[in-house]
Amino acid sequence: MYLYLVRHAVAHKRDAERWPDDSKRPLTTEGEEEFVGAARGLAHVVPEVEMLLSSPYERAWRTAEILTQHAGWPAPQEFPALEPEVPPEKAILALETYADSQSVALVGHRPGLHELAVYMLTGDAGAADMKIKKGGVVCVEFDDAPEAGAGTLRWLFTPRVLRTLAISD
Repeated sequence: MYLYLVRHAVAHKRDAERWPDDSKRPLTTEGEEEFVGAARGLAHVVPEVEMLLSSPYERAWRTAEILTQHAGWPAPQEFPALEPEVPPEKAILALETYADSQSVALVGHRPGLHELAVYMLTGDAGAADMKIKKGGVVCVEFDDAPEAGAGTLRWLFTPRVLRTLAISD
């Protein structure tokens, strides 16, 4: 199985007056525009996935929608285990439903997504400090269903690298 962990694109800064509920905080216009290019580049590397799961938070959900529109991936499905503060152990348990899939994309947030990546690779979410830029993607491969420490890092791309891959479009 290949898991593609996508950090949401650039969002507005936290602002309790504009977004008292932080889950409603959207992407910036520039963040959307830049991620469209990244999604097009990602489509060259990963032309299809079986499942696209996203945090229900607005900024992650919109990022997933852009992947559907510009990478040709399936419509996103809500996956609350990708909300920002959900521990990686719970996310791995929630992924058991998709154990028979060959490729699944997950759209989430810092710190949860970063901790999940490290947990998949090492078995300990605190074992390393992985940096996934906003709009960046990590590919983790598993021989079987995802489990702690069983993943192999295949690649980590910044949004700039992905946009470069889209230049030929």
